Amino acid sequence: MPNDTDLQKLIDQINIYHPQADFDQISKAYNFAKEAHEGQKRRDGQPYFVHPLSVAFTLARLQLDDSSIIASLLHDVVEDTRYSVKKIELNFGKEVAFLVEGVTKLKKLKYRLGRKEYFSENLKKMFVAMAKDIRVVLIKLADRLHNMETIGYVSQEERDRKAYEVMEIYAPLAQRLGIGEIRDRLEDIAFQYIYPEEHKWVKEISAEHYIEADKYLQKVKTVLQKSLREQGIEAEIDARAKHLYSLYKKLLRKDKDINKIYDLVALRVIVNTISECYETLGMIHKQWFPLLGMIKDYISLPKPNGYRSLHTTVFCLEGRITEFQIRTWQMHYEAEHGVAAHWYYADKKKSLIVDEIGLKKGFKVPGEILKWVEELPKWQKELTQGEDLLNTLRIDTLEDRIFVFTPHGDVVDLPVGATAIDFAYAIHTLVGDRCLGAKVNGKLAELSLELKNGDIVEILRSKNERKPKRDWLNFVKTTRAKTAIKKSLSL
Repeated sequence: MPNDTDLQKLIDQINIYHPQADFDQISKAYNFAKEAHEGQKRRDGQPYFVHPLSVAFTLARLQLDDSSIIASLLHDVVEDTRYSVKKIELNFGKEVAFLVEGVTKLKKLKYRLGRKEYFSENLKKMFVAMAKDIRVVLIKLADRLHNMETIGYVSQEERDRKAYEVMEIYAPLAQRLGIGEIRDRLEDIAFQYIYPEEHKWVKEISAEHYIEADKYLQKVKTVLQKSLREQGIEAEIDARAKHLYSLYKKLLRKDKDINKIYDLVALRVIVNTISECYETLGMIHKQWFPLLGMIKDYISLPKPNGYRSLHTTVFCLEGRITEFQIRTWQMHYEAEHGVAAHWYYADKKKSLIVDEIGLKKGFKVPGEILKWVEELPKWQKELTQGEDLLNTLRIDTLEDRIFVFTPHGDVVDLPVGATAIDFAYAIHTLVGDRCLGAKVNGKLAELSLELKNGDIVEILRSKNERKPKRDWLNFVKTTRAKTAIKKSLSL
């Protein structure tokens, strides 16, 4: 049963990163929600208030602002109690009421026959909410996380639906927003219910390997720490185990042979500065020979969701292939908390990071990370009725992404598998329509060639008006390209 000790724990956690938070309002929201849900029980028999309290703790771990924490405590009040949004506004202000109403609207969609139709509509609603205020979706992700952690008490049918929904919508969305901590936990819980036999198999075959790998990495850690100390670099080194669902996907690509997976457990090295990241990389390569093609610089070229780190794989102690990830403390925090991290760092610097889509006051993230949100309304209107909407939404927004450059250094964000034609239409419809060919990294390339992260692409264009080729539809990936080609060809 929640008690005042829980409130104090919540306040203590928030105070660590935001000592100027409005703790009076947070306490008021705690007591308001606790009283509103009085007598209500969850399916596991616990008091209902356990749920909003858990959501608030998750957002506090993400170090969100006090309005988000207050809204998380109140997020089920309008739907499940006698209180209205107006009552929330009178007691806690317009901003909190807006967030609560946003989360409430996301819950109003009822499950209908046709899982894809339901998921598509749900995903569209998430996008609408995200475009208005990203915090609504962060509250919803925390809400779904706790529901998944207690999913064993619902019916098999509801359990299956929620688990599939996590895999189709919530986990990919957490990934797109860079919130690795929530994505991993959501995927592993859903994996257990969607593929119970596969989950059991992966857990069993990995258990012994994890133990052995951890013992080995402790030896590597000792050697590396000594070298770093000698160079005057202060670092924290720990072992990062691959979470089960990620391991399962990789096993499928590696003939189900766990011995072919070299990053089952990787060493994560956290240092204080960017220059120390590169010094550490050089030190590792001086001690152990790197595998060619396995050095990835996500500091110079971050992933589209904002992830930054150096990755390298080397022939380490005993000749064993070992992966290292090197980052600063800020990069580490951003890797775990994604867009949520940017409110904290902006507030610490006493200045807001400039964004391009007008997010709510006090919570702004770099525009390039969420620029795709701005594009959502534009291409959603162009979708035809016959298209697989869920698949289209996933490809254009939630699948793994790459950054590709124009010859002038402008960045174009595309889904993995995108081609030069997708790139051309991402620049402008006329660039796509008049495309004659493409150069990738200075060399002529097939238009159907799948681009890679960091490629520099130059589109060769006709000076005269021309129409695209119909066979481009056989290999283009993005909705924007498909829609533009069909429109130009009057299909």
